Amino acid sequence: MADIRTLQLIRDQARPLAGLADVDSLLQLAGNSRIVLLGEATHGTHDFYQLRAELSRRLIIDKGFDAVAVEADWPAALRASRYAQGADDDASAEMALRGFERFPRWMWRNTEVVAWLEWLRERNRSVPEASAQVGFFGIDLYSMRESMNAVLRYLERADPDAAKRARARYACFDELAHDPQAYGHAVHFGLRDDCQREVLYQLRELCGDATRHLRHDGAASTDQLFYAQQNARVVRNAEAYYRAMFDGRTDSWNLRDRHMADTLDALDRHLTQQRGRPARLIVWAHNSHIGDARATDSAERGQWNLGQLVRESQSRASESFLLGFTTHTGTVAAASDWDLPVEFKRVLPSRHDSIERQLHDSGVDRFVLPLREASAELREALARRHLQRAIGVIYRPDTERWSHYFGASVSRQFDALVHLDTTEALSPLDRDTAPQHEAEAETYPSGV
Repeated sequence: MADIRTLQLIRDQARPLAGLADVDSLLQLAGNSRIVLLGEATHGTHDFYQLRAELSRRLIIDKGFDAVAVEADWPAALRASRYAQGADDDASAEMALRGFERFPRWMWRNTEVVAWLEWLRERNRSVPEASAQVGFFGIDLYSMRESMNAVLRYLERADPDAAKRARARYACFDELAHDPQAYGHAVHFGLRDDCQREVLYQLRELCGDATRHLRHDGAASTDQLFYAQQNARVVRNAEAYYRAMFDGRTDSWNLRDRHMADTLDALDRHLTQQRGRPARLIVWAHNSHIGDARATDSAERGQWNLGQLVRESQSRASESFLLGFTTHTGTVAAASDWDLPVEFKRVLPSRHDSIERQLHDSGVDRFVLPLREASAELREALARRHLQRAIGVIYRPDTERWSHYFGASVSRQFDALVHLDTTEALSPLDRDTAPQHEAEAETYPSGV
């Protein structure tokens, strides 16, 4: 329970939101930052997706941002990006999102993302030069097989001899390329050799003599080479990730977030060169990735994350802006376990010792709380460690304390915070993943 003085400070410095389109105060807080990271407290909340999309629209229109990089696989996001940038391979945004085939499909195949892609496509139509259009890119690394195929397709067009060498290297995985977790398991327990050398050699070859792969059609050729190189990076890093899965959570977590940061850096360099000025990038990812890990329990386990790496890479703190999201209660689209169907689940009211409960107790329903610009007294009060809730694609209310809460100093973790007291689940597209409505447990809402 928050003390009375802290609650008063929150009330005094909160900037109420009139609705999910009311982003003027957020735009002001982002200032001149050229890397804006937008979080979410769950992977299945309509309100978070809607507010991120609205703020992204304004950043693109008002401040000339160049790309949105999301917690998604590179090949699937690139298909959606091509649609948003005017390609006719897919007839609609819904079709363009069919590249998201694996669990959890609803995280990107939902009505909120469809609306975003349709808006982005319409916006890009007003941009005369294709190279200046805003793209939609994935920064995650789970697409090992799809990325291999993308590398091979590119080389078959650009350099058939190089394609033969790439196919021979990727053949190292045999049939396990379709099941990278089984590959990691087999390597970990000495059942087979790893493919570390092969994927590294392939990445080096594709990046080492780039000019021979370029055709003579300007920016489009440069883009296609960059996309292929990034797919080769995904393969290299995914191979390492799936081996590390069996060495402990810290190693695999750090590999994944380092890949996210490296992908963001590569995209930054590519777009900076293309635009002739420093690129401006928006990131959509979970709070656990974009909030500075040094301010959380994970630092004690030796874990870092994307937000920390972005802050450390900037010469000035004002170059990046980290925005966290929280909610007290409502509904969320989530599964009960990996590969199970999505459900509409009730989000339990936040714990009495959590930051979410402090924000709820302020009595302000929806608001932005500046942290970087807050008073010293409020920053100090919110620097004290509180529990913070993180709901991913799986939500287990019956073990919520241990499954979903961690310790964090919120004023050091983010530059600002959006609190939406009651939120609603997003809307999945697929009938076969239509949400199942969870029955109310007898112990709801206390959870005891």
